[in-house]
Amino acid sequence: MKPLRIILLLLVISFTRTFCEAQPGLLNFTYNDQPFKQYEKFEWTINLSAAFTNPYDQHDIKVDMEIISPSGKQLGLPCYYESGDSKASVWKGRFAPQQTGEYRYTFVVKSKSGEWRSDMNFITATATAKQGFLHKNNLWTFKYDNGELFRGVGENIGWESRSFENDKYTYDYLLPKLAKSGGNFFRTWMCYWNMPLQWKKVQSTKRYHKSGDYFNPGAIKRMDELLNLTDSLNLKFMLTLDWHGHLMEEGGWKNSNYNAANGGPAKTPAEFFTSQEARAMYKNKLRYIVARWGYSTSIAAWEFFNEVDNAAFTGADSVLIPLHTITEWHDEMSRYLKDIDPYGHLVTTSVSHRDITAMNAIPYIDFNQKHIYKHTDKIAAIYPDYISAFGKPYVIGEFGFRWEDDDQKYGNDADYDFKRGLWYGMFSPTPILPMSWWWEMFDQRNMTPYFKGVRMISDEMLKAGNGSFEQVTATSGNIETYVVKCGKSYFVYMLNNTYGTLPPKIVFPVNGRSFTMQYFDPATQTYSNHGIVPAEGGKLTLNNVHPGLKKERVLILTAK
Repeated sequence: MKPLRIILLLLVISFTRTFCEAQPGLLNFTYNDQPFKQYEKFEWTINLSAAFTNPYDQHDIKVDMEIISPSGKQLGLPCYYESGDSKASVWKGRFAPQQTGEYRYTFVVKSKSGEWRSDMNFITATATAKQGFLHKNNLWTFKYDNGELFRGVGENIGWESRSFENDKYTYDYLLPKLAKSGGNFFRTWMCYWNMPLQWKKVQSTKRYHKSGDYFNPGAIKRMDELLNLTDSLNLKFMLTLDWHGHLMEEGGWKNSNYNAANGGPAKTPAEFFTSQEARAMYKNKLRYIVARWGYSTSIAAWEFFNEVDNAAFTGADSVLIPLHTITEWHDEMSRYLKDIDPYGHLVTTSVSHRDITAMNAIPYIDFNQKHIYKHTDKIAAIYPDYISAFGKPYVIGEFGFRWEDDDQKYGNDADYDFKRGLWYGMFSPTPILPMSWWWEMFDQRNMTPYFKGVRMISDEMLKAGNGSFEQVTATSGNIETYVVKCGKSYFVYMLNNTYGTLPPKIVFPVNGRSFTMQYFDPATQTYSNHGIVPAEGGKLTLNNVHPGLKKERVLILTAK
């Protein structure tokens, strides 16, 4: 009987080993030898033995880190697939700690064949002088993790040069110029010619190529490079994850991975929003983006769509895609994105000129956006209506003298429009100043250095009021005048939008008896002192401060 018991025992051991090897399991994990620092990327390499068919489909397999921060907050961090197969695959976990102190973490593997959880591990984050991630603060500013305030000054750099455009217009050329000129913010797209993450078929580009991979490897590589560049320049940006042309029959739909004709889950653009399979596919994309790039403090905001109304309506404003389905989609996706993003990045989307009203009230959309063309003069009046209706920050994500093209024959008018649009935003409740379109034209016209003066005044306003902004109503005849009180200082923007030469009389209420006055010339970016100005009866009266024909001027008056 003794030999029989040995044989039975050996059979049990053999069966147990075979059973265990069939389960999802973590072979080992390692991490880089760099210090674990606050707001900096730290990376784990995770080696698995787990069955899967599509490692990018979270319903097939997914790897997460469950993290407990030093303050006790529980965080979930998605990890992403790097390489390998079911026998041996490599995954990455990228994390940037927002707090200092000891973190506890566990890796969790879930697949169709089961679930596996590692032991608890410990790692300690040390402090840095970095600012952290941007979050909502109030109608005028965003706030970093460290408490510093932020207002965005910059432009759209929608994409790098397409195959038929000047090759020099790359991120490597444009972004250092923007940063050197005082810009701190820009907006850029993912689409089939620029960082085409979820596009197998690309178009209008020599930079990217068709790919049979689930995610386009060229897009992954370029996004990695973009974050390295923006981190080095201390630039923040809004990443637009999709654009309206994707869902237009005459646009990108014929090449879309979501199109059933290409093996996708949606037969029509409308089904992009309603199909559960399409929604699951989009969530896979969001998960990958957060897992691979969410660590970056350079990413200020995720924007779901550029001008989604242009996909919803025809040119004659007939409805192509039911608006309630677009709203429901944004509600679900914004909720999901907030759930999987441990850093709390800002979330937004945008429309062109037709509102999808219910979308403005979605709770997980942090700020609303609209684009304004040919009506830059109306920008200042737009903010109060939207803010009073929805109680959220409002941003003009694009503006311009024309939307049709960047014909240089309109260059002087475009330059004028470029300047005043920035100042209208500066003196209005918005955390990001209006962002111009046509970046190539403005580069050719040497307008990028103009951002420096705008940024100078923005920094002055933030410093003077420590984040306090109060609009003040002024009377000024035929001169456009905007006044904002920041602490003890009053900032005044004047624009002579006429050809009149009559010096205006500017009057506005103040707190204080006398004020030092400075002029700031945005064209030369220089200050000049203009003595003491007395107030009478709680009002300040300024005479003979005419900015010149079609010119502008900024005044800074500080209570003594």
